Amino acid sequence: MSNKSKRFQPKLHIKKGDKVVVISGDDKGTQGEVKEVLLSKNRVIIEGVNMVKKHTKPTNDNPGGIIEMEAPIHASNVMLVDPKSGDATRVGRKVVDGKSVRYSKKSGETIK
Repeated sequence: MSNKSKRFQPKLHIKKGDKVVVISGDDKGTQGEVKEVLLSKNRVIIEGVNMVKKHTKPTNDNPGGIIEMEAPIHASNVMLVDPKSGDATRVGRKVVDGKSVRYSKKSGETIK
């Protein structure tokens, strides 16, 4: 990482716990909840989306074998689901009562 990326981390349009829809790739059209946001890599992990098989060695805690898990997907390939209509929407930011809040561009409603 360069010094510039350490000083400034841009905000993403989605957060952990948001309901999103995949807009491109193999899982296009799939909806799910964001489990984790990897800000440094600009990626998100969504529940039940982009499933991959991982081969694990046996340990004391884990019997090993092939497990299915979610792999990260790029943040640009997902859109937030509008709380009002249930469709994909773009996200805007505005200041309300001195705090920056996210809002749906489709319905104009604030998000959380």
